Amino acid sequence: MSPNVREPETRESAAGSAAQPRPGAHRGWAGARERLRAAATTEPGRLWIIGTVVAVLVVAFGAVTAWEVSDRAAAADDVVNRSQPLSADAASIYRSLADADTAAASGFLAGGQEPLDVRKRYDTDITTASRLLVKAAANTTGSAESAQQIATLNEQLPLYNGLIEQARANNRQGFPVGGAYLRFANQKMSASLLPAAQKLYEAETGRLYDDYDQADTWPYAATVLGLVALGGLVWVQRRNYLRTNRVFNHGLLAATAASTVVMLWLVVGHAVASSDLSASRAHGQESLKVLNDARISSLQARANENLTLVARGAVLTSDGKDQYEAQFAQDMTTLNDKLGTARNLADDAAGRTPVTQAKADMDAWQQRHTAARKTDDSGDYDGALTQVLAAKGSTGECFDKVDEQLDAAIAHEQRQFTSAASDGRGALTGLPVGAAVLAVLAAAGAGVGVSRRLAEYR
Repeated sequence: MSPNVREPETRESAAGSAAQPRPGAHRGWAGARERLRAAATTEPGRLWIIGTVVAVLVVAFGAVTAWEVSDRAAAADDVVNRSQPLSADAASIYRSLADADTAAASGFLAGGQEPLDVRKRYDTDITTASRLLVKAAANTTGSAESAQQIATLNEQLPLYNGLIEQARANNRQGFPVGGAYLRFANQKMSASLLPAAQKLYEAETGRLYDDYDQADTWPYAATVLGLVALGGLVWVQRRNYLRTNRVFNHGLLAATAASTVVMLWLVVGHAVASSDLSASRAHGQESLKVLNDARISSLQARANENLTLVARGAVLTSDGKDQYEAQFAQDMTTLNDKLGTARNLADDAAGRTPVTQAKADMDAWQQRHTAARKTDDSGDYDGALTQVLAAKGSTGECFDKVDEQLDAAIAHEQRQFTSAASDGRGALTGLPVGAAVLAVLAAAGAGVGVSRRLAEYR
């Protein structure tokens, strides 16, 4: 074979050649480890490592504080501006629907010429419910339960309104079938519309309580990191004192002061926010929930009282009693219980006074209702109608007073809620940005303090 011709490499020799490491392939990592190990054995190296670790801890503390507080501040803002207003709107939808049903029955009982104020009240209730449904649909994104109930309400409300118009048209002409239309409309309200409104209210109230819980959760990660960062800063300064006999290092002292401010701001700010939000929940939202339930019971009682005269015993319970009269009694019992609870929850005279007055008006309502039922049972239907619908001395007058007092109590508790919840949200204002800025300043102070020590070795 010619000496100028090289034999081809075998597959084994080629593979072996490729598998051999390149010279210096791991020298970079090994060298870095060696340099780090060497640095850790000298005082300047140790100072550099300590300064880096402390700076990272302080920055991490500020970043986590900003993140956790931002999350809780957003939840507190949702409580004030999103979930509680949506819960209140859902309650208003229920009240508007129940009041519309009450107004429709009252107008029917008045005869063919429905009073203008009663008709206006019905129209206002339907308009309010429709407007709030549109608002709820636009603001309840992400809630499948709320979307489903809103769809049901939007579907059933026009059907209910159509039945009421049929009842009115027949009533104006004196046709008895008008009463059947009214009862059918009431059944649709009771079986479809009000349950859907109740579920919408419960779904939105559940979201409100979720926001409360999220806003109230303590920022544990930020607290732990803050304690570790402060502990590290104290340790570094003590180490510096023991090695140099110098009491203060201005850079490290500034870093400690800035971190302490962030820590105190975090603890005090979150504690104040939690306290105010808890107050808004206990003394505002819980009272509002009970008062809304009381108002709903009042509206349902009034509707059933009117329907007792419309049906005149045509709808009976399984044991042969008048269904609407039995439901009226249940509603009044619930109303009495809710008023008692609302009075106990009220934390000032401005909250207790309207509830106490509503209880007195409710008692008068029951007394007048009992008298009206005796009149009707004795065969004097027109006399009973007067006792229920008259402007003065009737059960309707008592109902209006109860509704007026409950409206005043709800308005007061809403102001209480808004004030306390806004204060809670305000306690977190500025903390995320402040924590981030102070953490950067603390890290810079730690760097300057360690750099001055390092400069002594040059």
